[in-house]
Amino acid sequence: MEYGGPLVEHGSSRMARWLRARRVRIAFWIAVGEGILVVFHAISWWAAVAIAVLVVVGWFGFAHRLRSETARQAGWIAAVSQALVALVPVLVLIVGTLALILVAVLAVVALVLLFSSRD
Repeated sequence: MEYGGPLVEHGSSRMARWLRARRVRIAFWIAVGEGILVVFHAISWWAAVAIAVLVVVGWFGFAHRLRSETARQAGWIAAVSQALVALVPVLVLIVGTLALILVAVLAVVALVLLFSSRD
């Protein structure tokens, strides 16, 4: 027998349920905002990585002690968003390296074409 209504977790508040339903989306948009700040050097990427490490380690160290479901959801959102932000410097490095490789390849192709022309 199936019921049409949503399942309500025992002891959870309306805010906790709201956060849980949207936590991935919230964490993603926080990470996007902070990532933009890191890319444009408004926040040092060293500071972003250090904060991410502290928040993620803090989450794993203290999450089990949180009694409030709302606090647990907020902590999860903070940890995930910071873990995503920690990836920004790595992605910038990878994209920058690929861009340099592409420019080098184009330069080599241009030189080969220029030296092989019969003018």
